[in-house]
Order: sequence, then C-alpha cells, then structure tokens
Amino acid sequence: MSLQTRPRLLNLAAVSLLRDEASAITALEYLPIELFPPLFMEAFCGSRSETLKAMVCAWPFVRLPLGGLMQKPHMGTLQAVLDGLDILLAQKKHSKRCKLGVLDLRNTGQDFWKMWSGSSVHVSSSSSMTPVAEVRSRTEQPLAPLEVFIELHFKESTTDDFIYLMRWVEQRKTSIHLCSTKLKITSISLENIMQVLGIVQLDYIQEVEVNCIWHLSTLAMFAPFLGQMSNIQRLHLSHIHGLAFEEEEEYYHVVQITSQFRKLYHLRDLYLETPSFLEGCLIQMLR
Repeated sequence: MSLQTRPRLLNLAAVSLLRDEASAITALEYLPIELFPPLFMEAFCGSRSETLKAMVCAWPFVRLPLGGLMQKPHMGTLQAVLDGLDILLAQKKHSKRCKLGVLDLRNTGQDFWKMWSGSSVHVSSSSSMTPVAEVRSRTEQPLAPLEVFIELHFKESTTDDFIYLMRWVEQRKTSIHLCSTKLKITSISLENIMQVLGIVQLDYIQEVEVNCIWHLSTLAMFAPFLGQMSNIQRLHLSHIHGLAFEEEEEYYHVVQITSQFRKLYHLRDLYLETPSFLEGCLIQMLR
C-alpha cells in the first residue's frame, strides 16, 4: 500500500464507522490509533457530538490540536469537546489508551490533521520563541492538570465561544490550566483583562503586545500581572499617556511599572513606542 493511498482508505474507514454512531463509540477501545484522527475529523465535520465526547476520553495522543480544524467558531463542537473533558476529569482512573494532556485551541496543528487526511492544508510557521515547559503526558502524571492553550487576544468584540470557555475554565481552576504563549491587547477594559488573566498561567506567556491607548495609571495597574510573566522574551508597549515628572502620583506609577522589569529575566526584545512617561527616569528603568 502506498503512502498516497493510505490516508484515503483511513478516511473511508472513518466514514463507514460513523454510519452507526453507537457502534463507532463502542469500538473506540479497540480502534487502531491510525483511525482516530480521520474519525475525529469526520465526526467534527458532521457535528457528531456524542462521538466527539467519547473520542476525547479515549484520545491516544498527548495533544488534541482542535484549533487547527476550527477556521470559524464552532460553539457546538467546543461544547462537545469540553463535555468530553468533564467526563475525563470525573474519572477516578483514566483508560490506559488515553494520553490526552493538552487541548490546543490555537490556529496551529494543521500539519497533524494533514498527515492523517492527505489533503493540502496550510501550516502556520512555527514560533521562534523558546519553549518554557514540556508537554506532560497524563500516563506519566495521571493527576497533572489538563492544559488548554488559546490565542489570548483582547479586542473590542468578544466571541461567545471565548466567554463560554472562560466560564468553563474558571469553574475548574484546580484541574485545568489555561495557557497562552502570546498576549495581545488592542482594545478592552482593564477590568475584563484582569479578570481573565486571573485564571491564566502567566508564566507560559512569552510575548506581550499592548497596542491601545492607556494612561500611565492603567499600565501601573497592569504591571503586577506583567511581573508574574516571568518567561517573557518580547515586550511591546505603545500609546501610554502620562509624564513621570508632572505629579508625585505619576512618578509613583512609573516606579510601580519599572519595578516589575527586574523580574523579567528572559526579556530579549523591548519595544517602547513614544515612552514619554520614562522622561527623567529612563536610567532607573534600565538599571
């Protein structure tokens, strides 16, 4: 059998299995690993929620790159997968087959699905950032929290699936770790940002971009979160209004901000656009 025909035969096998969804779910325990990705893709495209939930509980790979399939928000699919995770978390002992430790909702992982489908799928370029943590296998650490990776972009509009995911994670903070390697802020209230950052594993973040109009006092309120992002390698701040020498309060805000920089041991690239707030105290920050 050639490598070119194998993915097509796997897809046909997945389609055949899903003709009887109940039988497909029952067969998961005995299904060859090679059939899991094509079967998951068929269930995803066909909105087979029960099959998706069952497959999450039996997923034989460490990572489930769901974001690589979700070109547009799929609330029903996301709910089915999260329901599957709830079932998995409720189990006192996971099956020997299940190795799931990471649910990846970022727009990555297309190469994983391409390998099993044989179709032409765009593969995003890999990040140049140095990884800060190794993926943990739940077979080695059965009590380790499940990791959920997302694209953390705060903007003016918030999708329903993002709100649903945040509420879901917040209710399961002891068993779910919400992770992101990049944080981008373009427009949203600081109160909402702080609420979400309160449930995010901040030490996973490696790149931060703040590209919206903030007053110096706003940046000072954000600074303690910045100090907890101990693995930041790139930091971009722009449009921060305020001058350090105008009032004693403004100077206090600058001290709050610059004091966090000493905690960023891995910082490689620092970009400050029109940093008028550092006038008169740039040396203090660099020190």
